[in-house]
Amino acid sequence: MKRDIYSLLQSWKNSSNRRPVLLRGTRQVGKTFVVNEFGRKEFASYVQLNFEKNPEYKGIFTIYSPAEIVEKISLITGKKITPGTTLLFLDEIQECPSAITSLRYFFEEMPQLHIIAAGSLLEFALESHEFKMPVGRIQYIYMQPLSFGEFLDAIGESDIRNYIRDGKNLATTPEALHLKLNEYVRKYFLLGGMPAVIYEYCSNKDIITCQRIQRLLIDTYTDDFAKYAKQSAHMYMRKVFSATATMTGQRFIYSNVDSMVKSRELKNALKLLEMAGVVRRIKRTSGAGIPLEAGSSGTIFKVLFMDVGLLHAVNGIYGETAQANNFTDLFNGRVAEQFVGQELLAYQDPYSKPLLFYWARSAKNSNAEVDYLIQRNNSVVPVEVKSGATGRLKSLHMFISSCNPYIAIRVSQARQRKEASVLSLPLYAIESLFNQEF
Repeated sequence: MKRDIYSLLQSWKNSSNRRPVLLRGTRQVGKTFVVNEFGRKEFASYVQLNFEKNPEYKGIFTIYSPAEIVEKISLITGKKITPGTTLLFLDEIQECPSAITSLRYFFEEMPQLHIIAAGSLLEFALESHEFKMPVGRIQYIYMQPLSFGEFLDAIGESDIRNYIRDGKNLATTPEALHLKLNEYVRKYFLLGGMPAVIYEYCSNKDIITCQRIQRLLIDTYTDDFAKYAKQSAHMYMRKVFSATATMTGQRFIYSNVDSMVKSRELKNALKLLEMAGVVRRIKRTSGAGIPLEAGSSGTIFKVLFMDVGLLHAVNGIYGETAQANNFTDLFNGRVAEQFVGQELLAYQDPYSKPLLFYWARSAKNSNAEVDYLIQRNNSVVPVEVKSGATGRLKSLHMFISSCNPYIAIRVSQARQRKEASVLSLPLYAIESLFNQEF
């Protein structure tokens, strides 16, 4: 499957000011797959070390001399490593913190060697081990599940993706194409963006097997709890994990997870799940200016699940989505809000950790709220998910009056149109938000 990050890695390969890459992302989002493809297609030779499968490789990194490390790798693997024509891939690098530290010395002493490292549970290594992170000497790249645009590529609809991504054609999109794209959105709601699921669908078109794979992925994540939490915390993590899938788009309140469990235990469980990347915190912010983090609250937040397809698997709502006329009403609007949040994360700058915020009026007894705020062109852009072709935008207009953004976005199942400072985008066109000039 074609991934957007591939072209970015090609640019990195040819850069004269190249740093070792540390590829970050949740387990099963395709990090190893894309690096394997990249290494085999773009380099004369490719050497991979997986510290999880082969823990004995950790012994190579007891020293920090790149020349000696490369010599040991060659002796153990039987493969010659030639700077400039070899890609060295250090997979599951969180299992070997000293290998992370060594990246600094490769940058300083052997910059010609192309090195990519990846780690699904890297945050735990950074917190659990006392070592110096080679800040400024490595390049982070963040990877997400397949976006809707990448899904279109995967099913052979790259021409349609190119048609909608720049936004210029959206206002005059033929009705037949609009309806077709909405059906693709429905399909993506059901499948989500996990590579194993999309690969199965593209190979066999077997939706039942896709659902089984989704369940296997969920089991994989819950089985992983043992890797980064004590046994006593597993129960709380499972509670929060399940609750997040039902509370997407709502303010997260610990007592709603389980009123009989101390909030301290649930807070720690949520933190661990965030570190693993299976849930994401959406902080409330004032929206008064950038950076949005400056006006955010650490205690008031919503949560986003990691993938809309897995959201269906956890909640068992496949049938509802398969029959729905209005996607934005599904599961009390939570499916559409999950999808939009996932898309807004997917198209952000992959060199920085993607962030999302939301706005809620601080006045007492007020329920005014805008689903998402993002930073675009050094400005704040509010994004509201709405049902139907029409609908009240009271909260969005309240935010516009308060913070005066240069553009406000309404996302729905309807076609694109613009009224004053509000641009209405169809669900399938969120990528265009990151390519249009307003």
